[in-house]
Amino acid sequence: MKNTCSSAIVGRFAPSPTGPLHLGSIIAAVASYLTAKQSPQGRWLVRIDDLDQPRTVPGASATILDHLQRLGLHHDGPVMYQSQRHERYQEVLTQLTKQGWTYSCSCSRKEILASAPHQGEEGPIYPGTCLYSQPPFGRPTSCRVQTRDELIRFTDLIQGTFTQNLRRDVGDFVLQRNDGIFAYQLATVIDDYDSGVNLVVRGRDLLTSTPRQIYLLQCLNWSIPRYAHIPLAMAEDGHKISKRHQQRSPCDLYSPQQLLCFVLTFLGLDPPQTLVNASVEALVQWGIDHFSFYRIPTNNRALDEFFSP
Repeated sequence: MKNTCSSAIVGRFAPSPTGPLHLGSIIAAVASYLTAKQSPQGRWLVRIDDLDQPRTVPGASATILDHLQRLGLHHDGPVMYQSQRHERYQEVLTQLTKQGWTYSCSCSRKEILASAPHQGEEGPIYPGTCLYSQPPFGRPTSCRVQTRDELIRFTDLIQGTFTQNLRRDVGDFVLQRNDGIFAYQLATVIDDYDSGVNLVVRGRDLLTSTPRQIYLLQCLNWSIPRYAHIPLAMAEDGHKISKRHQQRSPCDLYSPQQLLCFVLTFLGLDPPQTLVNASVEALVQWGIDHFSFYRIPTNNRALDEFFSP
């Protein structure tokens, strides 16, 4: 399976500038790029997810963009920065509020932990305290979206059918924190929609976030992209490879050809050994010609099976 949409694919890669690219991010970047470029007139966009400014590392964005270029992953159009889009996020949040989807919440994490009936996908499920009572005056408030007791179902191009009941499994989730920072779930939905992204290729760790994003798209009556969640590269400690596992980016330790050959192997391909000495452009083109979602394993994979970081 190469082209997965009848129209030209618009894909994207959206790293957080909290450090250099780690191997898991590189795998996601390559997979999303190859998918987009298999489509005639396909476009591949880059967005810097720098919403949480206190966690942003100075210079990280420039380093990430440089590494992508060295790997032969050339983005189409200007780079989008979430830190420059607060007005747009507020505009859409106001729209959701006017339509009756949101409410203010003053509950602290400690209060939620004490009152939550059980744990959900990513922590305690909010019991709806402020939905049923007015938050105390003067306390800082977050903004939550009210969920429904119904299944969200979608077919992932790699993981297959996935279902989730947001009310039972997640609860009413935050769209804007009480410090004013917009939540990832809201920002990524708006950014993908505004950019015309119709195929989201990213790591499997974000699979459980997808129903929340689909729900917001439904609330806004916006089109829903297709999704493909690739398996994760796992470290020796059993956790996914992240910046804490790699103080330096593999882009600084290995040649672009070595990294690309590893990533293609991880994605279920078998690049010939001769490609290690080929140009980056030739290696990327080989990946475009041979990449297929059908080849990608669904389960996470131990890193030491393929690579010695």
